[in-house]
Amino acid sequence: MKLARPFIFGIVLASAFFYFTTYRSGHLHAPSWMGRPQHVEITEAAGSEAFDSEEQNNITVYRKNIGAVVNITSRVMTFDFFYGTVPQEGQGSGFVIDKDGHILTNYHVIADAQAVEVTLHNHKKYKATIVGSDRVHDLAIIQIKAADLQPIVLGDSTNLQVGQKVYAIGNPFGLAGTLTQGIVSSIRQVQEPNGPIIEEAIQTDAAINPGNSGGPLLNFHGEVIGINTIIASNGAAQSSGIGFAIPINTAKAVVNDLVTLGRVRRPALGVRTIPIDPELAEDMKLAADYGLLIVQAVPGGSADRAGLRGGSERAYLGNMPIMIGGDLIVAIDGERIESQQNLAQMMNKHRAGDTVKVTIFRGNKKLDVPVVLGEARDQV
Repeated sequence: MKLARPFIFGIVLASAFFYFTTYRSGHLHAPSWMGRPQHVEITEAAGSEAFDSEEQNNITVYRKNIGAVVNITSRVMTFDFFYGTVPQEGQGSGFVIDKDGHILTNYHVIADAQAVEVTLHNHKKYKATIVGSDRVHDLAIIQIKAADLQPIVLGDSTNLQVGQKVYAIGNPFGLAGTLTQGIVSSIRQVQEPNGPIIEEAIQTDAAINPGNSGGPLLNFHGEVIGINTIIASNGAAQSSGIGFAIPINTAKAVVNDLVTLGRVRRPALGVRTIPIDPELAEDMKLAADYGLLIVQAVPGGSADRAGLRGGSERAYLGNMPIMIGGDLIVAIDGERIESQQNLAQMMNKHRAGDTVKVTIFRGNKKLDVPVVLGEARDQV
């Protein structure tokens, strides 16, 4: 007990000290050495500084285009084993292309939707109608009825250069009106997860996340050069610095068909071809060591009607029988054609009904032949 008395006495003294210095006054007191100044002096900037030229351009591009960029909500009915049909919502972006309320977006944003709703930047909501869709190019046009719409300016996606500055505007994760900045990282062919192949896709490091799909990719002047569509991710479905956009020229080539017909009249030359390399050219004694040799001109197709000729002599390419002796396509509209991919890229720039100049070798004679492109589904 004697040993405990000093311990108990110490507790009593500490309690008394806490009571009179802290608890009784209701708050902790500052030590006597800490004074209270009349005011707090902080370091402030001299004033709001002007934006530099890059910042000012970012602001200009955003303000110029944000009114044309929309949020798209699509509702799809799915079947649940326990509850029957259950509505599911998806979100994406799009942009107004004319004062009639036509909005360009990705096909996968509205695919299989039973209802589509558009929210403008001013937060007004409108029910939208699906006007036309093109799964092959992953493009769609929807329409709303609204006054005083601000159409966006469509630019040109030819001759894009790696390193040039780009901006993406959209609604990532439902966060409306978001601007991100980056550069053109590459121009390449890519395949989307749901199948479509994008020729000359624009790769960018501008942050693109779920919800950005269908939104515009803009150049330094604020003109649309692409439609943001997919990201390369590690499985977390978020930006990893590798995003892709559909070239705007691909969209411009089909917009009229989507609006007027609801589908795309995909153009075709109406030919079956094989690619030529220097070795084949030497074996066949061709006038050029590149191009596409016409094996068959589809009867009644575009090439056949224009007078282009398929092969007339049977031969074998490995174990595959082919017909040789036909015209050799080396260019279309002055652009060199070396592969079927080149031909597909050229067709993507046109629509059925357009006239193209096909440069061929017939034997050793070089000819330019005008060909009116037909519709692909009619020339199978």
